[in-house]
Amino acid sequence: MKIVNAIGVLLFVLFAWFQRNDIDPEIYYHASEIDSVLWFLFYLLIAGMFMMAIFREAPIWLLALGVLACVVEMAMSGPGLWENVFGDAEFNMTQGGMNAEDPRVELSREFFGALIALAAVLFLWWQRRRVAKQG
Repeated sequence: MKIVNAIGVLLFVLFAWFQRNDIDPEIYYHASEIDSVLWFLFYLLIAGMFMMAIFREAPIWLLALGVLACVVEMAMSGPGLWENVFGDAEFNMTQGGMNAEDPRVELSREFFGALIALAAVLFLWWQRRRVAKQG
């Protein structure tokens, strides 16, 4: 499991690193530094949980905080995904150039990022339970 957890650390640190482009006004319309920093911290939280799992069990309160953060991010970005899927405009995830001038696209990506993070936290929770049963 240490290898899987190390991959989780690397993956979520990489996700956090990618957030640096979210403040680039040439790429994003109405770029928000606060939003970018929050997403950066969000992904670092998940990476930190994977790092902790390499050496010891993550505490329940930290896993619960991770689940809460994921659910909040999904709730905030969910309306954009809903509009992207069911709205009048055609569904779009790339806009041809991976820019996010259409807020539906960025919100859809953020929703799926939070969903991936939620799956990661639930994996860590499962891993914690599995280790507790074996111990």
